[in-house]
Amino acid sequence: MAPKGKVYRGSVKDFPGFDASQDAEALYNAMKGFGSDKEAILDLITSRSNKQRVEICQAYKSLYGKDLIADLKYELTGKFERLIVSLMRPPAYSDAKEIKDAIAGIGTDEKCLIEILASRTNQEIHNLAAAYKDAYERDLETDIVGDTSGHFKKMLVVLLQGTREEDNVVSEDLVEQDAKDLLEAGELKWGTDEAQFIYILGRRSKQHLRLVFDEYLKISGKPIERSIRGELSGDFEKLMLAVVKCIRSTAEYFAERLYKAMKGLGTRDNTLIRIMVSRSEIDMLDIREVFRTKYEKSLYNMIKEDTSGEYKKALLKLCGGDDDAAGEFFPEAAQVAYRMWELSAVAKVELRGTVQPAGGFNDDGDAQVLRKAMKGLGTDEGAIIEVVTQRSNAQRQQILKAYKAHYGRDLMADLKSELSGSLAKLILGLMLTPAQYDAKQLRKAVEGAGTDESVLIEIMATRNNREIAAINEAYQEAYHKRLEDDLSSDTSGHLKRILVSLALGNRDEGPENLTQAHEDAKVVAETLKLADVSSNDSSDSLETRFLSILCTRSYPHLRRVFQEFIKMTNHDVEHAIRKRMSGDVRDAFLAIVRSVKNKPAFFADKLYKSMKGAGTDERTLTRIMISRSEIDLLNIRGEFIDLFDKSLHHMIEKDTSGDYRKALLALCGGED
Repeated sequence: MAPKGKVYRGSVKDFPGFDASQDAEALYNAMKGFGSDKEAILDLITSRSNKQRVEICQAYKSLYGKDLIADLKYELTGKFERLIVSLMRPPAYSDAKEIKDAIAGIGTDEKCLIEILASRTNQEIHNLAAAYKDAYERDLETDIVGDTSGHFKKMLVVLLQGTREEDNVVSEDLVEQDAKDLLEAGELKWGTDEAQFIYILGRRSKQHLRLVFDEYLKISGKPIERSIRGELSGDFEKLMLAVVKCIRSTAEYFAERLYKAMKGLGTRDNTLIRIMVSRSEIDMLDIREVFRTKYEKSLYNMIKEDTSGEYKKALLKLCGGDDDAAGEFFPEAAQVAYRMWELSAVAKVELRGTVQPAGGFNDDGDAQVLRKAMKGLGTDEGAIIEVVTQRSNAQRQQILKAYKAHYGRDLMADLKSELSGSLAKLILGLMLTPAQYDAKQLRKAVEGAGTDESVLIEIMATRNNREIAAINEAYQEAYHKRLEDDLSSDTSGHLKRILVSLALGNRDEGPENLTQAHEDAKVVAETLKLADVSSNDSSDSLETRFLSILCTRSYPHLRRVFQEFIKMTNHDVEHAIRKRMSGDVRDAFLAIVRSVKNKPAFFADKLYKSMKGAGTDERTLTRIMISRSEIDLLNIRGEFIDLFDKSLHHMIEKDTSGDYRKALLALCGGED
């Protein structure tokens, strides 16, 4: 069933000892009389390959003179009927039916068109066009052209030709030229040359385009997806993003589509059915593993939680297994992980905050505005927000001094007495220096009953040596205690060792050392019990070396270590840590690994989690918005929309209210 030389990655295989006539008879009996045996129907159909199902249809016609699909439609109902009937059609005819439904009647299901045409191979596109002609006696291209418009239509027509280059011979010169042409067609141009995007993304081979995307990241400092979001719009933007995702990894694209079909309230059953049917004999095992890696739960379990009845049973059979139980790491996921580390290593990303020093700054004038805003009855929160959020931290320190000199009063004390709640915490936090603010957050995390380990981990795992040194100094000055001593007395075990090591601020800042990286990867593999050869080191010695590697090696070096780890074990270090560690120690190591991979993405994820679902974790939201506003909040915004398909601005707007929201949006710095 797999092409020659390729390992079969579908979840549904040919049924051994297959007998079409016997299966046809079993289905006839399952539907005979009053009611139908749905369990028998789903068991049989989901355990036969598509080729075998087609033979069953023919045998059914020969034996009973009836159309099996028509009988199934009559006997079954709802989502279960749609799923079973879809399984009975050959893949090209199933795609043709989906597209016909997408463009029939008033309105068009653009998402369906995008999914099918962006993800199919040349041969699958040719088969689809032929099946559409055969089933509906109409030309597929003519129907799509009649139902779409603009650049969206043009790109669909290019994809419908099924003429993407398929050779794996790549010209370095052409890669560089295409990356340059895409940059000049978008980021460097007034307006956008959409034709250039259509030509390159619609025609070049997958292998070639992957290298183009890597080169684009090097020369522009941003992934091609972010440029597409900034330069294109509407359905055309969605189509081009889908094409890019499928070029990078078709399995990852479908894993994301499946997750979105089931997350939140309600289930997009048409999408769920279409993907589970169409990928069951192509790459379902790869989709499953990418899903497990990316969303920290198995596809099997998400289907189980989100569906019911025979429909659920049939989908689970197509899924083919529960990866939460197996815990294996398939090649596709390892390749995706390796590619992510490679991109992390080559990207020359300029970190940019959203708060810049105000032009024409006048510290005395700002001090007067703030005093006026707090004088007399009532407080002008809008004026306070305007000044505090639109000045850099260095400028705020000058305002503090000017206020004291002008009025003989403590601005912090006045702000504290005039403001309250979340807004007070945000404004007062902004008035502290970054080191003072971090020191205060760390102090709050260790004082009183209980310890907030998540705050300790977030701050200590993400700050550089210079920032750690400043925090230590600010902590000593504010609390007359050493930070290291408080961390030692308030935590224990491996977490204490990790935090104390990070608090020393001794991370190497040099480049990678390939020989050392290979040795370090071996230590990581042995510690996580993934090495083929066992070490003579005791477990305590291994753990000490593992901790030292993650807490003291430079970021460039660790990126190389984690790439070597994948080559050595076929596992991603993040996945392995999640699987083999637990509690705060796991969270600390994950924070380090994710910071090394992509620090803005780490913070984007924390911001998203602080606002998703019921209630808002305002402490986390406030802390990150303050601490990253002058470092990399603009980058975090970009990662946020890449990861969650919604802007940070939009989510803050939806999830917060009043003056607190106004201040957060000012720090956010714009809508993406």
